[in-house]
Amino acid sequence: MIPFAQQVNQEARIRTMERADIDVAIDWATREGWNPGLLDAEAFHAADPDGFLIAEDERREPLACISAVRYGDRLGFVGFYIVRPDRRGEGLGLTIWRAGMARLAGRLVGLDGVVAQQLAYRRSGFRRAWRNLRYGVHEPLPVPVPAGAATVVDAASLPIARLVAYDAAMAAGPRGAFLRAWLTLPGHVALAATRGGGDNATIAGLGVARPCRQGTKIGPLFAADEATARALFVALAERSPARPLFLDVPEPNAEAVALARAAGMEPTFETARMYIGAPPAIPLPRVFGITTFELG
Repeated sequence: MIPFAQQVNQEARIRTMERADIDVAIDWATREGWNPGLLDAEAFHAADPDGFLIAEDERREPLACISAVRYGDRLGFVGFYIVRPDRRGEGLGLTIWRAGMARLAGRLVGLDGVVAQQLAYRRSGFRRAWRNLRYGVHEPLPVPVPAGAATVVDAASLPIARLVAYDAAMAAGPRGAFLRAWLTLPGHVALAATRGGGDNATIAGLGVARPCRQGTKIGPLFAADEATARALFVALAERSPARPLFLDVPEPNAEAVALARAAGMEPTFETARMYIGAPPAIPLPRVFGITTFELG
């Protein structure tokens, strides 16, 4: 595919990011206080290599960025919508926003919007589906695990095709290339939960912990029930020594909120999951932790 490029004005143009450019977006996200993972760029680029746009001046200095990632045939997700602080108020944000949305035309589009931008997203046709709360703690309290939790195993012990299918059901769309990278990047701890044994084992949960610029984030944290979610959370926390520990919880899942509270976590940040069009059929009672605010 020929990389996308569009002239914005005499001093700026928008083009498709190369892999190295995504490191710039990660750095900007860090400065915004979003605390991205140390190796997020690898998995993000794998998700959709043509889905990251950058605006730059005639010296190729970056001015603004956005991600507009395609999942399957019908879904899209927007993230990394950032204009360099010293170039805000010049219309660059609107221009790169339009380029990103054009790439997702005809799809159901979602995003996790920070509070300051939610009104602007509503003006663009997005509607709030639910609120996400980022919970954090420097050292989690012991979390009791009720009886009946599924067995926690290394995700690598299960066929990747089955994990991809499970993840697609939780995320309302296929994202196999992304998940393959997310589960296997150095430093990522990927665990699953199963019921039964052998080839007939049923996947009852999936969780990943990854090192971030500050501490560790758990995401996704998917589980068939509260007991299994707690078992996965405990195992991921034990195998992830970097602190503080963070979990991005969809607020409508009361059991997920209770899990974060049981670990002594407090809200530190929030976003709103918003969509243009009817929200997809995401089973929120089984989503105890969002995978990533940038890609859904």
